[in-house]
Amino acid sequence: MNRDELATVRTHLANERTLLAYIRTGLAFLAGGIGMIHLTSFHSYLTIGWSLICGGTAIIVLGARRFWICRRRIRSSPSPLVAEKEEKSL
Repeated sequence: MNRDELATVRTHLANERTLLAYIRTGLAFLAGGIGMIHLTSFHSYLTIGWSLICGGTAIIVLGARRFWICRRRIRSSPSPLVAEKEEKSL
């Protein structure tokens, strides 16, 4: 493998790590929201719990969307350097 191919592989791996971070954060929000709903009966805590669930779902969806956009850009990029510049502009 030459240097450019290795750079492309590193960029793909970084994109996957970022997706996993989005999923991990979204799942933490979901778990916090579910725990808050099940462990309390106060109306304000229920509202916060549902907000956490909605936020966690949004984080996962937006992270997956970002992953697919970046993946498409990386694959269509003529050079790893161009892909890195485009990713920073996100």
